[in-house]
Order: sequence, then structure tokens, then C-alpha cells
Amino acid sequence: MKRNAVECCILAALMFLIPLFAMGGGGAPAEGEEPPPQSLAPQPAAEDVPGDFRILDTSTGQVAEVSRLDFLRGAAAAEVSPAWEPEALKAQAAAAYTYYARLREQQRADPDPALKGADFEADLSIGEKYVTPELMQTRYGSRYEEYLEKLTQAAQAVSGLVLKSGGQLIDATFYAISSGVTESSADIWGGERSYLVPVASPGDMYAAGYQTTAVFSQEELKQALLQKDGSLSFSGDASGWITDLARTDSGSVTSLLVCGKEMSGDVFRSALGLRSQNFTVSWGQDAFTFTVKGYGHGVGMSQVGAQYMARQGASWQEILLWYYPGASIEAL
Repeated sequence: MKRNAVECCILAALMFLIPLFAMGGGGAPAEGEEPPPQSLAPQPAAEDVPGDFRILDTSTGQVAEVSRLDFLRGAAAAEVSPAWEPEALKAQAAAAYTYYARLREQQRADPDPALKGADFEADLSIGEKYVTPELMQTRYGSRYEEYLEKLTQAAQAVSGLVLKSGGQLIDATFYAISSGVTESSADIWGGERSYLVPVASPGDMYAAGYQTTAVFSQEELKQALLQKDGSLSFSGDASGWITDLARTDSGSVTSLLVCGKEMSGDVFRSALGLRSQNFTVSWGQDAFTFTVKGYGHGVGMSQVGAQYMARQGASWQEILLWYYPGASIEAL
């Protein structure tokens, strides 16, 4: 799809500014300026931690104990390809560790008996949230050793390091592809986080799958939405069934009217299986056509955006501090 001149200018400016802002703390010190002491930067932990996480495997009902390095490797592998840039792998591993360490902290303070003493649950048979070494071998085949080495190097580089804000572990959410600008947690979930606010992520706009379409007949759309709300009354011209789309500043639909009744953007997206809440809809040729930007909830770190930044030379620290502004990287 062709972009107009204004959009192209904005995109060009953003692509120039992101590396500058993201890497603003880097570079050599000015003449006569002493470099900062290396000891001020948090260093990765040298040793592994056995039994760092306890995961309830929903496929077996058993609780698996996973060491820190194993979890860092497996958590990164569960989210992105190990063929990605090393700095993007490190950023993903650190974000995932922070996210699940926060869940672990909450669970151990107030245990849920249903978890059988675990920190969280996942279907390990399919590599949900964490990929076991055995599943890695199956998935990666002849490239297992190569990919395991990349994941190990990423894990060792970020081991024991997490993102914090106000001395607390942050809610380090992530997802596949943004619409070009990330979303505020307050707009999407109603919970404000100072570090989950909109930031530019223009590299996503060149990703495969950035923009998708989904087409529904009248009957298909009607049946899908009735499963979410059986009280909906579909009548009259279909062109007026979906109206009054309310959006965040970043573009996601927060609410809309379906046959005059309000429905949240999240529920609507779920009903139709759209890849994100950032969509437009048109009616024509007896069908509804949805044009969707991005993939996922849009809050926090875009994985494709992280890969883009890594390819531009950004470090994993710069990537994380870009997507979680105001947070800091600290030892656990």
C-alpha cells in the first residue's frame, strides 16, 4: 500500500531518530572526560541457579524445576527465532525473565493452590513460555548445537539482570509486531504503568505480516459476534452494523458499536480472531473486510522492533530502555 508524502516524511524522521535516541547514552566520552567506572553497570551473574523457576506443565500435571540459564534460553526460544540478532535475543531473554520473575514473586507471596507450588503454568509439550532442551532438539534438528550456543551466549550475557522501576520488577510485556507506535497499558488494559507508554517503533512497518486482511460474510460475522454476546440484534443494512470506532492515540480500537450496542475492542478482536486491535473495517461486495496493523496487544516491547533495532547496532540494554522508558536494568 502506498503511503502519502506526509507519512513517508514522518517515517523517515522516526527511522533516523530511533537509533539516535536509543543509543544516546553510548559513544566515546568527550575530550577530557573520564569514562564512567565499569563497576557502576550491573554485571551478569557468573553462576547458574538450580531450580530457579517451578513451572506447572499443563500437558502432564507435573511441576518442572528449571535453572536460571535453562529458563533464559528456553524463554527466548519460546518467543523468537534463535537465528535472530544476538542483541535481540538478549533483550527478549531479559524481558521474559523480568516478566516471569515478577509472577514468581507474586505467586510465592500469595500461592495459588491450583499451581501445586509452581510459579506459573505452561504447556511444555508445545514450548509455551519455555522450550525444553528436548523440544529444542526436535525443532532445530541439525542446527540444534548452533542455536543452543547462540541462546546460551544470550542467557549468560543477561543472567541475573532484570528491569525495575521504583525498585520493583516491572511488568515487562512483549508481543510480535506493533502498528509502528506502541500502546499505553492504561489505554489497552486500564492499568497505568509509567514505563508502558507509547514509543515509536517504525521498523515494524517493514515486517512480514505487519498488515493483514480478514474477510467475513454477513453470516460469518454475525455468528462470531453472537458467540461473544447473544443479545446482539442484527437487522437492517449490514453497512450500519459496525460503527463509532473509538481509538487510542496509537490507533488501537478500544470500543465500537455493534448494531448500536457497545463492545470493547478486545472482545471484538477476540471474536473475529484479528491479529490486533488496530484495524479498520469496510463493507462491500456482501462482505466485511478488516485491515489490521501489527500482531499482538501492542504494549511494551515489539519483538520485531527489537530485531530491527539490533540490526541497526543497538545493544540489548538500549533496546529494553527504549521500549520500557524510565525503567532501569539492575541486578536481581
